[in-house]
Amino acid sequence: MLPKRFTSARVTRAISTTLPWFNFQIARTMAATQLSKELLRAQFVGKTLHSVPTPAVVLDLAKVEANCNQMLRAARRLDLSWRAHIKTHKTAELTRLQVGDDDTTPVKIVVSTLAEAENVLPLLEEYQLKGREVNLGPHGLTVMVDHVDQIKLLTLLASKSGNPPLVFLKINIGSNRAGVPPDSPACVALVRELLLSETVGASVFWGLYSHAGHSYASREDWAAMGILGVEFGTLHDVARAVHKDRPDHPLVLSVGATPTVNSLHHPDFDPNGAGTNGDGTAAATAVTQIKDLLARMRADRLTLEVHAGVYPTLDVQQLAAHSCDARYLNPSAIAITVLAEVSSVYPGRGPGGATEALVNAGSLALGREPCEDMGSVKGQHYNGWGIVMPWAGVANVVPGPGFPAVHGGWQVARISQEHGVLAWRGDGAAHEETPLAVGQRLRIWPNHSCITGAGYPWYLVVDSRNAGREDEVIDVWPRWNGW
Repeated sequence: MLPKRFTSARVTRAISTTLPWFNFQIARTMAATQLSKELLRAQFVGKTLHSVPTPAVVLDLAKVEANCNQMLRAARRLDLSWRAHIKTHKTAELTRLQVGDDDTTPVKIVVSTLAEAENVLPLLEEYQLKGREVNLGPHGLTVMVDHVDQIKLLTLLASKSGNPPLVFLKINIGSNRAGVPPDSPACVALVRELLLSETVGASVFWGLYSHAGHSYASREDWAAMGILGVEFGTLHDVARAVHKDRPDHPLVLSVGATPTVNSLHHPDFDPNGAGTNGDGTAAATAVTQIKDLLARMRADRLTLEVHAGVYPTLDVQQLAAHSCDARYLNPSAIAITVLAEVSSVYPGRGPGGATEALVNAGSLALGREPCEDMGSVKGQHYNGWGIVMPWAGVANVVPGPGFPAVHGGWQVARISQEHGVLAWRGDGAAHEETPLAVGQRLRIWPNHSCITGAGYPWYLVVDSRNAGREDEVIDVWPRWNGW
């Protein structure tokens, strides 16, 4: 499925599997990708994180698998259709983990770039040969629209591909990045035009889609669950408006962002779970409200779907969002780190005589996206660019339940293009510092795994389940960078 900006003739050049030119391009791209992976594996597999070049981006397979499996279980437990967003990692290997290995379940994905769509096609074809339902062939391509001028492009897309595209109407539920406001004249006009487009065979009005990007700014355990309820409730209202004109029109309601969908891990959603265990009445009430809302939407014959993308890797931003409590969301679940080296150490240079250190990972290696400071007094909450992971002799302070308001230890306090400055955050006593040495290797949890990954052509993969060999590279996953 492609976002709205791809509703153009460009899509048909890249997506239609009926075009010989396209098949040739895919074959050439995949041959290059396979060769690249083979060479990369020969170069890195069997080495350890203490011998590979830095900076490098590392994924822990054990943690990625656990995060993916947990999400699949949550969707299955609530009988929700699942759509994996693959733009965070842009790899075939992690896409496999996101969609799972149950051949009876559909393979539904969201892509953000044509490069992702081109490169994931062979994987979808593989699943199709196994009999799984996939985003391929007739009624396989889905696009998003949020402006009436995009409707005319659907006819062109249908004529080029030979099949009318499925269309999600994207609804703005508060993030203000994209989407049409519900209950607005523009939304009414779009519904009318989509129904007309469907009548003339130019498209299929498939459903309503929202992305709660503003849920990243939640800061209390399970607070994102309330935004999830708003997402479903808002789309339900729009769906009922559609049904006033077309009572029997099928619609898929697709909602999500990692914080909102992660909130589905709440134990009260599990009929076999242990309950809230002291989570408080606010979370329990939200669970009850969402369960009731799901029942009402199903009574209106609506198909319910959730989507998310960052959850396999997680990052510091997700810890700050507190979509779950510490049982489900804690530093041990973060699967992505940036491997860096200490280039220099500056005793006494920091505030209160604290030490600072220079590492060879700056904005190009870590990304330049801060966690939004939601504190009443700006600057007191975590405002760094990454946190050093306890590893290889560095016993750093890790984020706890009070993060981002409460934070300490070695953090990336400043960044330039190629370098970062580590600063010790604590009570100001220099003797509390974990000592660092020139040439020492560190692993840094980044703020935003999507932006961090974009700086690298591949991931080095380790597996913390390999006792005694936790730092050994077991695979290399090339990324589909670019557009």
